[in-house]
Amino acid sequence: MVPTKQERLGQHIKRVEQLLNSAKHAALRPFKMNVPQYSVMYALLQEPGLSGAVLARRCMVTPQTMSSVLSTLESRGLVERKPHPIHSHILEARLTRTGRALVQRADAAVDEVEQALTDCFEPAEAERFLEQLARCADALEAVQSTAPRKTPAR
Repeated sequence: MVPTKQERLGQHIKRVEQLLNSAKHAALRPFKMNVPQYSVMYALLQEPGLSGAVLARRCMVTPQTMSSVLSTLESRGLVERKPHPIHSHILEARLTRTGRALVQRADAAVDEVEQALTDCFEPAEAERFLEQLARCADALEAVQSTAPRKTPAR
């Protein structure tokens, strides 16, 4: 029996992800910030001095997208990039004082969105759901690691 679209787990996950991103975008609008910018700034709040490549992996975007996001944040005076003290070809990104203050205020708005999501579960349900999401991630990582690599057509 082939599952219908309503039964496909991936469709439900994608729908919730899109709704979450939409809610975060709305919460971030007063700060003139989008979700990728917030993600970068939040990562730098947690761990100052990350390179663009590390930020791209952490924020799950391409290096090209990260370069664009960092350039925008830098032009707004929210992030500064300086050469690594040992590896001068690597630029470390750090929040400016203005950037740190802005992301802390924006994080409170994003936290309200996340809390609304958390509040729809009892604590035991939320814990179980997180375990189930981790199982989903593990299953997809296993599929990805065993999938044959396609070579581009020539």
